Amino acid sequence: MAPHLLVLGGTTEARTLAAALVGSPLRVTSSLAGRVADPRLPVGEVRIGGFGGPDGLAAWLRAERVDAVVDATHPFAAVMSRNAAEATAATGVPLLALRRPGWTPVEGDRWHPAASLAAAAELLPPLGRRILLTTGRQGIGAFAHLGGLHFTARSVDPPEPPMPASLHVLLDRGPFTLEGERALLREHRVDVVVTKDSGGAATAPKLTAARELALPVVVVERPPLPAGVPVVETVGAAQEWIAGLDPRA
Repeated sequence: MAPHLLVLGGTTEARTLAAALVGSPLRVTSSLAGRVADPRLPVGEVRIGGFGGPDGLAAWLRAERVDAVVDATHPFAAVMSRNAAEATAATGVPLLALRRPGWTPVEGDRWHPAASLAAAAELLPPLGRRILLTTGRQGIGAFAHLGGLHFTARSVDPPEPPMPASLHVLLDRGPFTLEGERALLREHRVDVVVTKDSGGAATAPKLTAARELALPVVVVERPPLPAGVPVVETVGAAQEWIAGLDPRA
């Protein structure tokens, strides 16, 4: 029976890893949370939807005879990462976290770190009145209580209440270009950009555009990974970890 690898995905890195393992002796299953209406699907076997918490995931790992798990979820998918750590600990299945590096400020950046979306909201009033939110549709509710500010929110799918009283929604999906981000900031007369530290190149041009316009950027810091979980930053390093578990990979 082929060794079974579960890739907890939804990210570019997860799709790249699944594609890299095509033709290997592994059975690879990619799992997506199902929160996006039209997700970009990886190649190979795919399951969509939750597992029912850590106990449900542990039961699935046993039933499907999973030999290893790679957590390649979004850096802010803290609940799924915690569930994966608990489920693999309960079943004895090896777990690796694949996380792209976070962004780092450079000269000219006016970054304001925030520990959470709620903390980011509290920073906004003194910084400006016209806000670009790029924190995803599920994070917009954290700013709903702020009056006197106008928000432009960009997300893949439409947000749901609660939402700020003054809100314009842009439905769009990266990767984004620097030219496009410059035009967006100017068109909407943005004073402040709010983003999560997602890392990667697909959404980084907004940081360059904000730097060029000397705009403040509120950067929500990543939640920590569960203790004890090994972490790599590249798909190649994840492949090496998989091969170390089973040379047939």
